[in-house]
Amino acid sequence: MGIEEPNVMALDGVRALVFDVFGAVVDWRSGVAREAETFLQRHGAGSAIPTAFADAWRRRYSPAMEEVRGGRRPFTRLDVLHRENLEAILPEFGIDPASVPASELDELNLAWHRLEPWPDVVAGLARLRARYIIAPLSNGNIALMLNMAKRSRIPWDAILGAEVVQAYKPAPEAYLRTADVLSMKPDEICLVAAHNGDLAAARACGLRTAFVLRPTEHGVAQTTDLHPDQAWDLVASDFIDLAERLQL
Repeated sequence: MGIEEPNVMALDGVRALVFDVFGAVVDWRSGVAREAETFLQRHGAGSAIPTAFADAWRRRYSPAMEEVRGGRRPFTRLDVLHRENLEAILPEFGIDPASVPASELDELNLAWHRLEPWPDVVAGLARLRARYIIAPLSNGNIALMLNMAKRSRIPWDAILGAEVVQAYKPAPEAYLRTADVLSMKPDEICLVAAHNGDLAAARACGLRTAFVLRPTEHGVAQTTDLHPDQAWDLVASDFIDLAERLQL
């Protein structure tokens, strides 16, 4: 993994840890697939692979946000983008969006609010919270983050992220406005993420960085983010390991 010994000094001066959520905190793929399975069966697509449905939905995530980042669309919360993307992928699975009641699509869209954290998350965050302010820095909107946290008892100190700062990662504004909201300098904040690209964007804005490995975020055949691409400030196998490296 890279760093082998506890290294509390690696984050010297850091006051807040902010976390990427989809991937680092929650297992989005399994959660979406679990809820998609019954939906697909109900609409005559029971032969479809639920994880393929989850992957198809997720593939539209970044392109939808790019419309906002590129200025072609005003800021639009992720719940709305997810709902639009859901309708867009249904024909790929032989389902006519017009044949599904809007209320049923709205309910399936809430699968993103009900995602489960990885097993180490809640206990790890409780330990990290003893020293640091902890908050999500997610592209997910406030209601989504709140519902997810309440359901799984994720102990955030605050809900931060795209809707708060009106910018989607990896736009610099997402990181810099978060520092401003916290009344901190960028180097007083560390982003914890399982995606090297997110960490690179944060580092470019002056934030500190911690890479946490999530080797099955995209399933057992995952080929991306299996190792740190740069010498991040800390590298850990999970949130418990991160707390231990920080001697918490």
